[in-house]
Amino acid sequence: QVQVVESGGGLVQPGGSLRLSCAASGSISSINVMGWYRQAPGKNSEWVALITGGGTPNYADSVKGRFTISRDNAKNTVYLQMNSLKPEDTAVYLCYAQSRSGNVWGQGTQVTVSS
Repeated sequence: QVQVVESGGGLVQPGGSLRLSCAASGSISSINVMGWYRQAPGKNSEWVALITGGGTPNYADSVKGRFTISRDNAKNTVYLQMNSLKPEDTAVYLCYAQSRSGNVWGQGTQVTVSS
């Protein structure tokens, strides 16, 4: 019913910036909260950020002040603007959407921060 697809990952240098996109399709009206997790090799998954249907954001302490989550309801898309990137930000970033029927996850997009 609902699908989400991430894009925008890539290789950036420390201190650089990258913007991830998460496009939703299907039963858009059933979606409330959308957000991002990340999974680094050998580590547990970590919640990164979320944004409510009303546009209120929330962030993990590890990214607060560096990352910004935003939402364009007209385009059914959520963005994650990542600034001042660090090597420890390297991970697969996964978008999720909370709907009345349950959570929906994207396939993920790779972000690599390296010099």
